[in-house]
Amino acid sequence: MKKQKPLGRGAGVLLPVSCLPSDYGIGTFGREAYCFVDFLAAAGQRYWQVLPLGPTGYGDSPYQSFSAFAGNPYYIDLQALTQQGLLLPGEAEEPDWGLRPDWVDYAKLYANRFSILKKAWLRSGWEQDTAFLSFCEKNKGWLGDYALFMALKGCFDGRQWQAWPEEVRLRRPAALAEYRERLQQEISFWQYVQYLFFSQWEKLKTYANQNGISIIGDIPIYVAMDSADVWVEGDLFQLDESRRPTAVAGVPPDMFSATGQLWGNPLYDWQAMERDGFAWWKARMSSSAALYDLIRIDHFIGVVNYYAIPAGENTAMNGQWMPGPGEKLLDAITPVLKGKKIIAEDLGVVTPEV
Repeated sequence: MKKQKPLGRGAGVLLPVSCLPSDYGIGTFGREAYCFVDFLAAAGQRYWQVLPLGPTGYGDSPYQSFSAFAGNPYYIDLQALTQQGLLLPGEAEEPDWGLRPDWVDYAKLYANRFSILKKAWLRSGWEQDTAFLSFCEKNKGWLGDYALFMALKGCFDGRQWQAWPEEVRLRRPAALAEYRERLQQEISFWQYVQYLFFSQWEKLKTYANQNGISIIGDIPIYVAMDSADVWVEGDLFQLDESRRPTAVAGVPPDMFSATGQLWGNPLYDWQAMERDGFAWWKARMSSSAALYDLIRIDHFIGVVNYYAIPAGENTAMNGQWMPGPGEKLLDAITPVLKGKKIIAEDLGVVTPEV
């Protein structure tokens, strides 16, 4: 791998978007985000680091996302939608977003946010919106699968995909075709939500860059089991024929935990990924390079070696270390980064190979 030049010296602040002040239950890409950029610039800062921006899944954690490519609908600024005429004046204030300004009530967000976004979608004229249609075409590699995944989640009462009917869980073509037809409107809604997310984020990032602020993104090395990625690309993960994990991620016992950490994420089948030239990782890093100026890979040591825990274990005590792809992966993804730099998170045992 060609060695990159180090970052120029500079200071910055880590602030999750969710922590910005908001009248709508959670921080967004709205006015307060632009004010924060102004604050950073006035304070002589150069970087704004955010946590992962993907849609939160189990536990409302940014590290348990329904997609490695999609954006979190909660971050869409409702005031901007009102200014665009997609929401009526006062409509965004009608739901109960929670009583505490210092607390994100995810249950209320889940109950209310999507009905508001659906009102915006219904007024959007999306069928003839050329910008939206262009966005769908540009992102067709992941967007259609993600939108179908979310539509199916709604159809099956929000259950994780492992609990869906077998013909859908195993992605049998006839079943997928049937549900694509049946859920056509829902699929379009989820596509439009992503269009709103990326449109607003691109404007905010451009404003930050124009004011001398670079965005440091954060991507988890692993994806969630309950994600469109694993449902669609099951052959790239360590799953059995029924699409159940054979081994899961974590770290062994250490001075912080006598039983280790059992994360439970499905592990990559690195040999399968290498056979297709790490195409999924190339797509993921290309997407991240478009979102951020610098990309922090969480648990970077997992690129060199990873801890595999047999599925069904209750602790991380009985796992074993396995070799990762190492420089093969970095050589594959470097061309798609288009000059963007990677920050390697250094927690764990940093061996010479790491």
